[in-house]
Amino acid sequence: MDFNRYREVLAERVGSLTRPFDDAEYDRRRRTVTQRMAAAGLDGLLVTDAADIGYLTGYNTFEVSVHTALLLTTGGNPPGQAVLQVPSIETGPAVTTARVDAVFGYRWEDANGAAEQMAGIIADLGLSGPIGTDNWGPALRTGFRDGLADALPDRPLIDASGLVDAVKIVKSDAEIALLRESARITEAGIAAAEQLIAPGVTDQQLAAAGSAAMINAGSEFMSLQPIVTAGWRSSVIHCNHQRHTVADGDPVFIEFGSAYQRYTAPMMRTRVAGSVTDDMRRVADGIRDIHTTLIEHMRPGVSMDNAAAAAEAALAPLADRAFFSGVFGYTVGLQFPPSWVEGSGFIARGVEREFQTNMVFHLPLMLRIPGQWGIGMSNTVRVTEAGGEPLTHNDLRLTGTDHV
Repeated sequence: MDFNRYREVLAERVGSLTRPFDDAEYDRRRRTVTQRMAAAGLDGLLVTDAADIGYLTGYNTFEVSVHTALLLTTGGNPPGQAVLQVPSIETGPAVTTARVDAVFGYRWEDANGAAEQMAGIIADLGLSGPIGTDNWGPALRTGFRDGLADALPDRPLIDASGLVDAVKIVKSDAEIALLRESARITEAGIAAAEQLIAPGVTDQQLAAAGSAAMINAGSEFMSLQPIVTAGWRSSVIHCNHQRHTVADGDPVFIEFGSAYQRYTAPMMRTRVAGSVTDDMRRVADGIRDIHTTLIEHMRPGVSMDNAAAAAEAALAPLADRAFFSGVFGYTVGLQFPPSWVEGSGFIARGVEREFQTNMVFHLPLMLRIPGQWGIGMSNTVRVTEAGGEPLTHNDLRLTGTDHV
């Protein structure tokens, strides 16, 4: 049977699988987004980021490297439609996981046909006004957007970047519950890995132990692979395990993030295979000071710039020696590979947006002394009226195996 028939048979025999949230939650999200669309004068919105599509519909798949688009409408006849366009190989996940009004498949091996098909869908729905696209998102293909513009020369395509982000940056109580579960699983992985830290163990063994523990504890396929580095390699940003042996005195940096219903609460921890030096301890103390400062500022009405400025002041004694990324926190929530970074908000200088209750940030506090080592400790933190509430439970202490 072809993919269209496959979709029909699955819909008949399997139907919709259980989604992470009830219909009311998806209705609220979709309604809020369409209200923002209407305020922006959009007849339709093309959502192309898999995480945004999953957030709005429940769509779930491990294949997110192919073009997929959700069309939401405020105009046309009838208005308020949600139409999901997927490649032929994704009609199964689409029909069983997504809460939409219609699913259209295009030939996977002929991606050029996707723009023509979407142009036909837009015309059939009677959309005559502007269509929004996420020009700064990770998944809008230039070929698709250009092809659509050529096929619909009388319908302007307008950059609507950030429209969905503005909704999903504040988590519902149901989302917070999933992030707490992810935090529990993440901690199980870190605990399993750190138990093995000792001179002579390999970074592969640590990553394998942590990964197995998270999967056994309930993690799905993760949005970012487990990260383990030791010694001087921990001073190189975005370095990972690669068959290296931990030496005596090496700091071992671990950063894991399990996926539970696609929600990720990451955590960093560093332990030393041997004795902690005074220099390492000074860096760890500085990280705790930064963390405490951020927690105090993560409350409604405080700007992210103000929080970052206070964190910069806490970082100042180490700023000349250690490399820091410049971002004290980034939002997390529902994500797909290749990253657990949601990207809807950043605690950094120049970001004037104010915190709101139930925003959730990972605080990636990693300081690297180039060519020597790096120390990283973090929590995933929820914004509350009283300040930041860690969802992960990191002790933020640097200890060595000589004290275990």
